[in-house]
Amino acid sequence: MAELRTAPYGSWASPITSDLIVASSIGLGGVSIDGSDVYWIESRPQEQGRSVIVRCSLDGRQADVTPPMTQGGPAAFNVRNRVHEYGGGAYLVSGGVVYSCNDADQRLYRQERGDRPVPITEASRKPRGLRYADGVIDTVRGRMVWVCEDHQTRSDQPINSLVDIPIDGSRPQRTLVSGSDFYAAPRLSPDNTLVAWLEWHHPNMPWDGTDLWVGRFATDGTIAEKKKVAGGDGESICQPEWSPDGVLYFVSDRSGWWNLYRVVGDPLGTNGAAEAVYPLAAEFGSAQWSFRQSRYAFASAQRLICSFSHSGSTSLAAVDLSTLAVTPIATEFTDIGSVCADAEHVYFVGASSTHFPVIVRLSPASGQIAILKSSNAEDDRAYDGYLSIAQPIEFRQRTD
Repeated sequence: MAELRTAPYGSWASPITSDLIVASSIGLGGVSIDGSDVYWIESRPQEQGRSVIVRCSLDGRQADVTPPMTQGGPAAFNVRNRVHEYGGGAYLVSGGVVYSCNDADQRLYRQERGDRPVPITEASRKPRGLRYADGVIDTVRGRMVWVCEDHQTRSDQPINSLVDIPIDGSRPQRTLVSGSDFYAAPRLSPDNTLVAWLEWHHPNMPWDGTDLWVGRFATDGTIAEKKKVAGGDGESICQPEWSPDGVLYFVSDRSGWWNLYRVVGDPLGTNGAAEAVYPLAAEFGSAQWSFRQSRYAFASAQRLICSFSHSGSTSLAAVDLSTLAVTPIATEFTDIGSVCADAEHVYFVGASSTHFPVIVRLSPASGQIAILKSSNAEDDRAYDGYLSIAQPIEFRQRTD
């Protein structure tokens, strides 16, 4: 550790320079699981800032899924979308097949393992005229459901909708839901009979007010009936997810905090009602600037892993979904996001005042942690003595 000394403001030298950070850093996010493999997105300044999908096997072997720069030159494949401008949710993977958006044209591409990406959506009439985000696989019907943003039809503002797209691109896309200004988070129930989604209207931002809808598929794959199950202009909802046994969960700020809830009963029936899962004066959600933010995930039908923020720090916990008993999961990280889980492991992006962001694999049963990827090639210890340790500060305000 460096020796601490006091020096006049601006006269001291730091080994942490902007050139050093840029030269050795990458962005990490978009963690997802497919079988025993885990995938994530790396944003690489050294490759003209492009984003690349990386696959990591259970034994730790890593490989780029996205073709390298040498195969495409300056216009190489860049996994990024621009829906709602901030993007997010630019890829999904199922059975080893990757579906992703290319920044250059915003089309969707299908990529078999070891092959190059092949476009499966039509070329738009305008540059980046059709954009896609936050897709999910409908295995029963051989299709995907994506948020689509159409910049071709109107000049004053784009048109948002939910569309279905065949996994092989064998037919044009079809609109499933439209009419609202914004859509997000289409999620299919485990039996593929129901779909949940979020929508909202101008002038609301998603942290102001959103609606959570559920629809039932007809035999032809269209939505035969639908119902708003939660939300409104004064309630912000994010991250709807179906548990493995078909219960709909979501995060809502109806209590003044973004907390976890679930729908008890038939969400399309008259007996469906929201139940608090883990009431706490903490945030289980965050401002939805981008798509597919994940603060919780299901390890099984009986167990949920969640992250929540309080006093400037994020914690991790497991919830028994039968008893709603909570078990804290200790980690050294104070910022936790992009959470996903399976029966054995929890994956997330973790960081703290003394840790660069890293992809973490945690085994809750043993408490063992493996760092799969660091956002910085430098050892954290190289900056000992030069990093300030963040401390929470609370400001009280008068309400009269």
